[in-house]
Amino acid sequence: MSNGFDERNQQNDLGAVVRSGREILFQAFNWESHKYDWWRNLEMKVPDIAKCGFTSAWLPPATHSFAPQGYVPQNLYSLNSSYGSEHQLRALLQKMKQYKVRAMADIVINHRCGTTQGHGGMYNRYDGIPLPWDERAVTSCTGGLGNQSTGDNFHGFPNIDHSQQFVRKDITAWLQWLRNSVGFQDFRFDFARGYSAKYVKEYIEGAKPLFSVGEYWDSCNYNGHGLDYNQDSHRQRVINWIDGTGQLSTAFDFTTKGILQEAVKGQLWRLRDPQGKPPGLMGWWPSRTVTFLDNHDTGSTQAHWPFPSNHILEGYAYILTHPGIPSVFYDHFYDWGDSIHDKIVKLMDIRKRQDIHSRSSIRIMEAQPNLYSAIIGENLCMKIGDGSWCPTGREWSLATCGHGYAVWQNCPMPPNNLLFDGLDAQRTMAG
Repeated sequence: MSNGFDERNQQNDLGAVVRSGREILFQAFNWESHKYDWWRNLEMKVPDIAKCGFTSAWLPPATHSFAPQGYVPQNLYSLNSSYGSEHQLRALLQKMKQYKVRAMADIVINHRCGTTQGHGGMYNRYDGIPLPWDERAVTSCTGGLGNQSTGDNFHGFPNIDHSQQFVRKDITAWLQWLRNSVGFQDFRFDFARGYSAKYVKEYIEGAKPLFSVGEYWDSCNYNGHGLDYNQDSHRQRVINWIDGTGQLSTAFDFTTKGILQEAVKGQLWRLRDPQGKPPGLMGWWPSRTVTFLDNHDTGSTQAHWPFPSNHILEGYAYILTHPGIPSVFYDHFYDWGDSIHDKIVKLMDIRKRQDIHSRSSIRIMEAQPNLYSAIIGENLCMKIGDGSWCPTGREWSLATCGHGYAVWQNCPMPPNNLLFDGLDAQRTMAG
């Protein structure tokens, strides 16, 4: 039942998870999850999440929020939310601990909805709830009496002024509570563009999560004809943010997402940069890169920037065989049918058995409009696209394939790989 490596090493060494590089993350919700008794729903799925090989599950914001999805927090110390009660949350976290899947908290600390009107008639005071800040905790650019923001504004809500020492002290204590009392082990920092990365560094050092990832999402570079081939300035901005955290946090690879979802539409030449490397963040700093296809903002019912649905498995064939730290989205895994679920599990299984990790070497063999192929590590190669390609020169065997993708391995898998080929039969017998 154990995932990854020795748990005691993780608890005692905060860099151990990133150094190992053998994570596979799971985003365990979408934009509509708050309607569906979510903590209970997830608790029932924990055994499957663990069996499939996920090491960490990112949960939606667990604290009280003005909006049901959790992204307009108000009372940070209340764990009763639209996803369920505190009791249900703690039961879920206990189940995850039992099955050795780490729980990732969604940390929404760029903005906070006030309880009472203060300066300028704005709701920028927090009277009557824990952390009863006054207007000094809100940036001057969003109606408070604090300093200017150290990042971009999240419009429509009071943005928290992290330059205030009393604010940082309170937030650090809250994060320590989530980590040590509630039972979250990993952090995901929401809207990380909104405040300086040096504060993320301070919060990680103070609360000591085992793994952190930041949502540094800004627009890729486009021209009049579509997406630019060269996205170096885009990925450099994310790298600067990671550097600003003291390299303590990873970041979501929005660069790879933007390129990959154009590439699978017959532009696979995009998947090799001028230096012959992967063109996203993955190509420059794979150990600090979390790759993904969609999340609750880009996909789900919001669909702000969705990955093309008829190319999902090609997308997973890419990120689950490549360097970086891959993440799988709830909708694709549980809502799009057993066939897609099982094919994703198969790709995850191949990744683990061939010991592909965040720093695995990669040689890109082909990057043409309708064909991309690469050799990853010593014993794995893959292709996506409808172009013809096969590995040569060694004894390769086909590990898995589907519409638009194929993966080969150089050494045979153990017999218990049959577990995944027999999932449908098991389900039929069980149900």
